[in-house]
Amino acid sequence: MFKIYCILEKLMEFTQDTEPTIKKPIIIAAMQDMGNVGSIVVNFINDSLRTKTFRIARTPNPTYVVDKGGYIELPDESWKYKYTDDLIVFGGGKGQPQSNSEINALCQDVIDVAKKYSAKFIYTFGGFHTNRVLNNDPKTYITTTSIELTKQMEGLHVDITPQKSIITGFNGLILGFAKKNGIQGIGMYGELNHPEFPQYRAAISIIKTLEKLTYRKLGDTSQLEAMAQDIERKFKN
Repeated sequence: MFKIYCILEKLMEFTQDTEPTIKKPIIIAAMQDMGNVGSIVVNFINDSLRTKTFRIARTPNPTYVVDKGGYIELPDESWKYKYTDDLIVFGGGKGQPQSNSEINALCQDVIDVAKKYSAKFIYTFGGFHTNRVLNNDPKTYITTTSIELTKQMEGLHVDITPQKSIITGFNGLILGFAKKNGIQGIGMYGELNHPEFPQYRAAISIIKTLEKLTYRKLGDTSQLEAMAQDIERKFKN
C-alpha cells in the first residue's frame, strides 16, 4: 500500500506555505466539468468569502500545450486549496488532470487534508446533463456516500438523483474516496441542457442548495444571474 501511494504521489506535486488554524472544517472540492459548473461554484465561493490560499497541487509535466498561432505556451495546470473560518475549498480554475492516476492522486490528497484537519464532511459539485426543458430553473440533484445520509437529505426536501448512473472525473471519484475513508460526502449536480456553454444557472441552483444544507449564506448570486442572461442571449442569436 505504501509503495503504491508513493507512485501516485509522484504524479502530482503538492506545496504548502502556510498552516491554517482551522479545526473540523467542511471540505468543498470540485473541478471544471461539463458546463464549467464545478469551477463556477468553487470560484464563486472563493471570491465571495475571500478565502486564502494555503496549499497548491500541480501536474509535474504538461498534459497538453496551447497553440497561440505559430507558437505554443504551457498551460497553468495548478489547483489551489483555500480556507476561511470553518471551510476548506479545493479546485475551481481550469481543467482537470488527464489521467485517472493523477485524478486518484488528487483525490487522495484531498482526503489526507480532510483527515489532517479532522474534517467530517466533503461536498462536491458538477453538471447533470438532461433533455428536460428547464425554463431557466434547473434542479440540483443530490447523491451521498450512504443510504442513511440520503434518507436524511430526503427529509430536507431536496431532489435525489433519479436513476443509476456512472459518475466519472474528480467530481464523482472524490465521493468514492470519501466513502472508502469513512468521511461523509454529498455530491450536488445541477441540471443543464448544453454542456458546451458555461452553465451559470446550474451553478446558482447548486449554491442555493448548498446554503440550505449548510445553514450559511455564501454570497450574492446576481452577477452569476447576469452572466446566465448574457449566455442565453448569445445562444438565441
